[in-house]
Amino acid sequence: MRTLYVSDLDGTLLHPDERVSEYTVSVLNRLAARGVLFSYATARSFATASEIMKRCKITLPVIVHNGTFLADGTNGKTLLFHGFTKAESAEIYQTFRGAGLYPLVYSLIEERNRFSFLSDKGSRAQREFLKTRVGVFDVSRRAREISDEASALDGEVFYFTCIDEEQALNRIYDSLKEKYRCFYLRDIYSGEYWLEVLPKRAGKAAAAIKLKEMLGCDKLVCFGDDVNDIALFAAADECYAVGNAADALKEKATAVIGRNTEDSVAHWLEHNLLGDSSFHKKSESV
Repeated sequence: MRTLYVSDLDGTLLHPDERVSEYTVSVLNRLAARGVLFSYATARSFATASEIMKRCKITLPVIVHNGTFLADGTNGKTLLFHGFTKAESAEIYQTFRGAGLYPLVYSLIEERNRFSFLSDKGSRAQREFLKTRVGVFDVSRRAREISDEASALDGEVFYFTCIDEEQALNRIYDSLKEKYRCFYLRDIYSGEYWLEVLPKRAGKAAAAIKLKEMLGCDKLVCFGDDVNDIALFAAADECYAVGNAADALKEKATAVIGRNTEDSVAHWLEHNLLGDSSFHKKSESV
């Protein structure tokens, strides 16, 4: 049986300092050498995810921006893309603006993955986030500062995100969740509230199923930690929640393994695929 293994990154494979441990790197590279089919699915862009995972020999396509893209794991070339129509983009943007919020808008502009923002607008938390994505941090030159809102929806828009007050984002979530795929959650690093909006047909699950088909696999095994992994778990043949995962995801899991701080995904993979008899991380059936 040919099996595809897919793991979320933040809160699952990564440590709280947003890094992948030496141990996990070692396990993933040993698996790659044996031909094990391992990839990741993340809300991050290819640029930020690939930088974090650069020591891992992942050559399979990877799932980024919560499934709006399936990208070549070595060069980031787009293999599958889901975007909004012009009318959908305008509707979503105006919904945010009608509530006095300024979302970050992600688009393909001249075949490049960019995000547009008004530097002096948005919440304090959003401006703090932007500091980690512009200037010296913007090695892929994705940041696109605009001077007026007329340019906000340039290109092929595929993703909106906004960091703001809980109540304000909750109202937007309620108004958009039936028509679009929306994720409303609290960031595991900053503790701030985020709302992400992407096309209904996009998602980690759809991208993982497509990748499974592309690779001719018979089975899908997934690992995750938050509610944006629920659909992915539903699409999997086996699914494992880390110990620090949201309760709603644990309820959907085949089993709950140890926490991300314990490199539990790597331990599970080593024990089950490399035959390590020393595996002792917490695992409980659900």
